[in-house]
Amino acid sequence: MKAFRQSFIRPYLELRSEIIQSVRMYFFDHDYMEVETPIRIPAPAPEAHIDAPPSGEWFLHSSPELCMKQLLAAGYTHIFQICKCFRQNERGQLHLPEFTMLEWYCANSGYQEMMSECEDMIRFLARRNDFGEELIYGQDSVDLRRPWDRMSVSEAFDKFSPISMKYALAYGKFDEIIGCEIAPKLGRQKPLFLYDYPAECGALAKLKADDARFAERFELYICGIELCNAFSELTDPVIQRKRFENELSLRKAAGKTGYPMPEKFLQSMEKMPQASGNALGIDRLMMLFANVTQIDDVVSFTPEDLC
Repeated sequence: MKAFRQSFIRPYLELRSEIIQSVRMYFFDHDYMEVETPIRIPAPAPEAHIDAPPSGEWFLHSSPELCMKQLLAAGYTHIFQICKCFRQNERGQLHLPEFTMLEWYCANSGYQEMMSECEDMIRFLARRNDFGEELIYGQDSVDLRRPWDRMSVSEAFDKFSPISMKYALAYGKFDEIIGCEIAPKLGRQKPLFLYDYPAECGALAKLKADDARFAERFELYICGIELCNAFSELTDPVIQRKRFENELSLRKAAGKTGYPMPEKFLQSMEKMPQASGNALGIDRLMMLFANVTQIDDVVSFTPEDLC
């Protein structure tokens, strides 16, 4: 009789349970409130390259972002959530169509402060689960001691890309270059924050006050793996509507499903404070702690297990 896959990965699932408990401990110790928001919503954030699965006339959310920001607008200043998220056409070594997200928001904070908090949280998880100041992943030994490395997207293109960032944006190759040429080289000895993305790549992010060509957005890379996407939040509903309209136009041009405009969210932005937010993939974080190369090894069930 064939053994169940779950029998072999039990040590990883036990570690996953301990890491998730530690995540909650970190946020409770820092005065965050754990919240729950619906996973089935009428209008996802209109983003050109993220596809939310339909659920009847509504959609399964690809992120709890819009609902959590409405809580910010309602006066909840420090909130976090660990939840299932869903994205169509995502399956691979680092991707699942259903995955676990840690998302948190802090009022009166910007992306620089969020980088520091992200660093602090992951260091806490490592220490509490006996990893200390070093993370071993494959052939890499990653030093978790402060300070972590930081590199702008412009610098990364100058250092690692065969083409310029301007060319990559103009010819639709930006994501390809980030994924294939730049990301594999990042965070090999120290975790690295890749920050200041082009304005075109931050649909919900605040633009830099001193250079509107760039958004106050960052991603964290460890051993070439993208762990999170974070930014200073845009709080202007007029600008946000225009950006959503542009994203919907891009979806239409690509022949993708159109989404309704998320009017409730846009209305709530009138009262939304300045804030930073972060969406971190729990499954990918677990891959690093478990020292495995397949996302399948750190989840109880994959789609293939169910059929």
